[in-house]
Amino acid sequence: MNLQEVKVMPDSEINNPDAPLVDPYELPNWILQEDDDLLIINKPGWLVCHPSKNGPWSSLVGAVREYLQADKLHLVARLDRETSGLVIFARRPAVARKYQMAIQERRVQKSYLAILEGEFMDSITADQPIGRRACGGPVHVKNEVRLHGGGQDALTEFEPIARGGGYSLVRVRPHTGRKHQIRVHADHIGHRVVGDKLYGPDERLYLEFIEHGFTERLAAELPLSRQALHCHEYVFDFPDGEVRFIAPLTGDLRSFIRDRMHLEPNLD
Repeated sequence: MNLQEVKVMPDSEINNPDAPLVDPYELPNWILQEDDDLLIINKPGWLVCHPSKNGPWSSLVGAVREYLQADKLHLVARLDRETSGLVIFARRPAVARKYQMAIQERRVQKSYLAILEGEFMDSITADQPIGRRACGGPVHVKNEVRLHGGGQDALTEFEPIARGGGYSLVRVRPHTGRKHQIRVHADHIGHRVVGDKLYGPDERLYLEFIEHGFTERLAAELPLSRQALHCHEYVFDFPDGEVRFIAPLTGDLRSFIRDRMHLEPNLD
């Protein structure tokens, strides 16, 4: 894939670290596909998937339920709050089972787009186990590469698409599904995900963000207010044929590519 093939969302999609409520009039712009079986969403990078205490419009699941006037939906695969891109909802239990079984049986290829620190030309494969950090630290949810036991096998491919301004736009293919896998392996290979508060320059930024939101110190330390990670493509291999979903690159990441990487490709 070259950079010209990366489609984008409109500039009206703005990342907000304070997690505002979903605008009911904006939500339809995130819909990539809607039919009797599926609802495919291109989630922005400021929105949690699962319902929260702040009401239905504070999460993607809650907002979609309100939009569809549905009591029950099946979330096939979720994303972290700060990761944008493909979220798949099934509207019937049988459809949910079909897609979830394909994921469990690894009959699916999944790829992300990420902006990483540093410029590099050649693909890198990280094939190191990942587990909970052994020596502790201020953030207990942090994982690490475990070279001396205690981790689970993990394999991630990083394929650079373009580079500039000290950054690389990369297509990432995780072949396993470990917690924080892409971010841990990106840190391990020396090319951290831009805007990563936990695996970035100082993990205390993560604690500060949880307590105070996106502060001036975070703005000074991080070139982007959320991690530059976007779930771009799913390819499901079913007996009756292949099913593919692609989510356009979000506006905040496109702006970063233009403003910080100094690239002006035809992304449309």
